[in-house]
Amino acid sequence: MSNTDDRGTARRTLVVIGLVLATALALGFVYATRRVLVWMVVAAFFAVALKPLVDRLQRRLVRRRALATLLVFLAAFVLLAILAALILVPLFGELSRFADRAPELLRDARAGRGPVGQLLERTGARRYLSEHSEQLRGFGGQLRQPAVGVLRGVVESIAGLVTVVVLAYLMVLEAPRITRGLLAAAGDGQGERLRRVGREVSRTVTGYLTGNLLISVICGALTYAVLALTGVPFAAVIALLVAVADLIPLVGATLGAVIAAGAGFLHSPTAGVVVLVFFVVYQQLENHLLQPLILSRAVRLNPLTVLVSVLLAAELAGLLGALLAIPAAGIIQTLLREYGPRRLRPAPPAGPAARPGRPAGTTD
Repeated sequence: MSNTDDRGTARRTLVVIGLVLATALALGFVYATRRVLVWMVVAAFFAVALKPLVDRLQRRLVRRRALATLLVFLAAFVLLAILAALILVPLFGELSRFADRAPELLRDARAGRGPVGQLLERTGARRYLSEHSEQLRGFGGQLRQPAVGVLRGVVESIAGLVTVVVLAYLMVLEAPRITRGLLAAAGDGQGERLRRVGREVSRTVTGYLTGNLLISVICGALTYAVLALTGVPFAAVIALLVAVADLIPLVGATLGAVIAAGAGFLHSPTAGVVVLVFFVVYQQLENHLLQPLILSRAVRLNPLTVLVSVLLAAELAGLLGALLAIPAAGIIQTLLREYGPRRLRPAPPAGPAARPGRPAGTTD
């Protein structure tokens, strides 16, 4: 009896040790391949968002899946290129003009003349710069040293972007084959449920993108109005930059505020203060009113769930977590509705998505 107990104890101990080692190996694998896994998650996000467009184009115009996928991705690239041209061409022109005027602006700033010089004079920064000029030169020399690291980061970012695009393209291209394989493996009983989950996940991601774009358009339009009223030059270009930055949840409006307020202060202290006050008020409205309300309707999530999801994900995973928090929360809600315990399943959204003739909360 004791030998049997000893063998059972030894077997359980070996099982526990094996599970611990397997968990450690899995965590080590995730940590070692975290960059590739992040690329795959981002690619899957874009693939889910673009797949409905490819499916619609394939049904109505183009029969070949590869051609339909290529056309949709080319259209997305064209739109991104147009947006980049609208931002970068005027920006490079202004940078060129600024470089031509830089020596004159520097002389005026040192003498306390012009908008920059007056701003430095009022804040006491000009005296600080003159007293610590040697330290600032040494700091500038230190900034030139990590140029190789910056170049490596740029190359890695470009490689990551290309990898994400290729992965997303292949995911969309192979989506019907993958779907057929999963449905065949699941059988007829689970096939309809998997289809329903897939439709809900696709609708969640598409709704998130649509809602986020709407919020960015609102932010860009209001920014343009404030900049135009205060007389800040190139208000349209700055507003477009702010709208692009605002695509990032929670911190996007702050990044846009830095750009717009800097341009405002370069124009005049009054314009800078007005722009800064506008962004302080607007960011609170966006984070606690616009974003929860619009995204809760687009993704069909509770506004409190939207806000808490973004805050927690931003704390856990930084920028990527903030970007993917809301669709991830929507996907989790869909999975709970389909596979969770009946008492924990959230109520299905009211409206067209609810099926007539069925009580609320029932599933197939």
